[in-house]
Amino acid sequence: MEEKTISFKDSRFNPDDIPFHDFAKAMAKAYGFNADLPVDTQIAQLTRLRVAQKNQCSYCVILHTEKAREAGIHSAKIDGISAWVTSRLYTEKERAVLTYSDALCKGYDDNFQEKHDALAKFYSTKDIATFAAIIINMNVWTRLKLAQGATPEFD
Repeated sequence: MEEKTISFKDSRFNPDDIPFHDFAKAMAKAYGFNADLPVDTQIAQLTRLRVAQKNQCSYCVILHTEKAREAGIHSAKIDGISAWVTSRLYTEKERAVLTYSDALCKGYDDNFQEKHDALAKFYSTKDIATFAAIIINMNVWTRLKLAQGATPEFD
């Protein structure tokens, strides 16, 4: 069976109509999936996928699922990211990053310091700042794509 191709239509506005899109592109260049970062590529990509899934951005979920596969992440981890909390597929380091990511996406968390401290058991402050930037970057992109109405459809 031939696989259908997917395209995305902007149902609300064209993001290139405002300068903000250029700022978002610069941020993606610095912290997106093609960026050269000091943290593990696979964990960074799992984090991006989790933020996309958490924020229910279909554009970003499709894109980052594909990028996770390209990064060589096991398909069970990719397919099970929505239930990572109840899975034993993820390492302690991955779990620390995903916990931190979920908390940062939420915005306010009574126990944010605990999540930060758990992450600090595995990562330097520079690495934690990098993960924060990845998560913030993904939050910008998921919200931009949701606002512009980047809607997937089969061609």
